[in-house]
Amino acid sequence: MTREGSQGALRSHHDIILEDYMDIPIGETHRDALKKMIVEHSFQYRDDPPFTLACGEQSHYYFNCKATLLIPEGFALAADVCRDIVLNEFGADGIGGLTLGADPLTYGIAHSAWKLGRIVHPLIVRKEPKDHGTQLPIEGHVSEVSRIVAVDDVITTGGSTIKAINAFRDAGLKVIGAVVLIDREEMNGKENIEELGVPVRAVFRRSEFRINGA
Repeated sequence: MTREGSQGALRSHHDIILEDYMDIPIGETHRDALKKMIVEHSFQYRDDPPFTLACGEQSHYYFNCKATLLIPEGFALAADVCRDIVLNEFGADGIGGLTLGADPLTYGIAHSAWKLGRIVHPLIVRKEPKDHGTQLPIEGHVSEVSRIVAVDDVITTGGSTIKAINAFRDAGLKVIGAVVLIDREEMNGKENIEELGVPVRAVFRRSEFRINGA
């Protein structure tokens, strides 16, 4: 697949044709192929009883994105799709989020950008600062970052992403956006983040995933 160099504009994930993933039919976009993997490995629907989410609320829909992101192909696809948003729409020099949900995307996007000659520094926000050593709340080269995008795999209430945003701001960084793999469209997660003045770009919305007309 031909890609433009690091000095030119990156092609959107809507336009990129997959020719470097041998098991994916030519003509599918990264996003198409990634959605198929999420449906196969990460998405579940259950009518009764519903799933209990990390926030304590219940839903008929459940996404375990790690089941896709911890497959090499899924990791690479998600990284490429999110990289295009981070670079094309936001022009960030840093990315990161709250461990553990944001970790695969953070590492993947940084590596995917590096392959194109672009440096996007990955940062990891600890749930709690270390109680030993330097006691850093954020791991990574914070001093190299000025404009950061917060990332996460799924947003429900937006709590994990908001915690990361606050940590980045406390470190003096400008948070210019948030990129998430899936917006559950429940419990106002996207709206809660955007109330902080941070625009959210979701690769997928929950309403794109349906089972038996649900």
